[in-house]
Amino acid sequence: MSNIAEFNAASNADTDREHEIQLGLLRALCKAAGENRDAAAIGEILDRLIAYSEAHFASEELLMRLKSYDDYEDHVEDHAQMMDTLRGIAASHAEGDPSLIAGRATELLGFIGKHIATRDRRFADYVRNGL
Repeated sequence: MSNIAEFNAASNADTDREHEIQLGLLRALCKAAGENRDAAAIGEILDRLIAYSEAHFASEELLMRLKSYDDYEDHVEDHAQMMDTLRGIAASHAEGDPSLIAGRATELLGFIGKHIATRDRRFADYVRNGL
């Protein structure tokens, strides 16, 4: 196996693990908000989710640029939309308004799930095929 093929396979596996962590944090946020857990617990999950998502998106976007990915702009737009939503949830939480957190987090979970199943899967195929 060539070095580039090994790199591509490792990149896909690493990205899949990152997606599982990101989805796990988002599920934890949905659960905590749905159970009306205390503000500190929800805030901690939000902080971790935002920091993790920022790092994950930065690494994924760097890999897309390194690979001259043809769908880069649209893919990054999804990332920006997700981060805007997360920051909006965090702002509502900071203002002491937990009423919309559970619903917005659940919607975001659906959006991210669709993003992973479509845009991220397309990028993984692009990387796997060595394009």
